[in-house]
Amino acid sequence: MVFSSPVRLWLLPNAALLAVLTLWGVLRYPHLPNRIPRHIGLDGVDAWTERSIGSAFVLVFVYLGVTVLLTACAELTLRVTPQDELPKDAASFGNGLAGASLNRPRTRASALRAARALLVLNASLGISLLVGCGVLWRSSADQEVSAWLFAAMLLPLLAGTGVTVAAALHDRRTSAN
Repeated sequence: MVFSSPVRLWLLPNAALLAVLTLWGVLRYPHLPNRIPRHIGLDGVDAWTERSIGSAFVLVFVYLGVTVLLTACAELTLRVTPQDELPKDAASFGNGLAGASLNRPRTRASALRAARALLVLNASLGISLLVGCGVLWRSSADQEVSAWLFAAMLLPLLAGTGVTVAAALHDRRTSAN
């Protein structure tokens, strides 16, 4: 799949985050203890696993998968025919319930806004996982985790979700007018 120009440009921060996560993990892997965190709860590390490529790079693999998924969604959003370009007599999928325009961007501009918002959400996830990797790739196998970790991982996700919701609400608000 060849990505359109808007997706390529907005994909750059995500690709940079993926490269940073991968490089950091490759550099840290030889120095990891034999036991690394498998789960981190509110009271710190509550489950451990043996060090392996899969366990050490799980967050990188998750980010790679989500990046592929959200990039494909952003690209497909740009390829959908917007509501304002549909023929007025287009057949509806929902027996007259406006099914042809359900979940369809109103304009090309709103499709671009939605695609960018998805890629911002993905970058926000990458920043959150960067914080998680900082805990996962520590040199010592201690159970304690700083209290700020939860907030540091949650805030970028909330910001990315806020951008995505704002883009969707902007489209809905302009379609109501």
